[in-house]
Amino acid sequence: MLKPAPRNSLVAHAIEALRAELAKGTWQIGERIPPEASLAAMLGVSRNTIREAVRVFAHSEVLEVRQGDGTYVRRNTDPAETVRRISQAGLRDHLELRCMLEVEAARLAASRRTEEDVVRLTRLLAERGSSADGQVDAFISRDVAFHVAVADASHNRSLAEFYRYFSEAIRLHMSETLADRRLPEPGEAEHRAVLDAIARGDAEAAAAAARRIVEPMSAKLTELLRAQAARI
Repeated sequence: MLKPAPRNSLVAHAIEALRAELAKGTWQIGERIPPEASLAAMLGVSRNTIREAVRVFAHSEVLEVRQGDGTYVRRNTDPAETVRRISQAGLRDHLELRCMLEVEAARLAASRRTEEDVVRLTRLLAERGSSADGQVDAFISRDVAFHVAVADASHNRSLAEFYRYFSEAIRLHMSETLADRRLPEPGEAEHRAVLDAIARGDAEAAAAAARRIVEPMSAKLTELLRAQAARI
């Protein structure tokens, strides 16, 4: 059951309460949720607070407000919350997921790329440069742009869109990996191997090259975490 909100952060509480009910399927997709007055009474907040919370979910297309009819469920998961949880996941989890996505994106890209894709990837790799120039944020943006283009070249819309979505978490974690000099940083040669394999249509070579970009970082991180645990 929905519980009354604490007096502080009423909108935030309402958002969390509604998100929890949506996630556990209290209201199914296509179903109309209770009206503002009912939700306000359940949570012990004003109708305006409920209206603000609903507006947040409508913006992320979790809910659909139909004027004169009510508010309906469009999806049970909140994309913004999903990205937040991915961003807060541990670095090892992040690197493992990134490896899965980039390996399969490269594999498909090698099989499906167009000449325009190869031209785009060649340009983005030339622009990528190195983190050694000191402009870390700009470098991260250029690196992410290259990998997003690989996902686009897979011509799998779901994969490309999910990777683009995931790339926001990549930006956050890349700063951490670049700052830790114990973790190997993949350079132009590793990225060039991905591009070359995609260009010649060698799916397995492209997948292997993409794996060589991320796996060394993941393996080194695992080694460091085990060493840390042994000292505790």
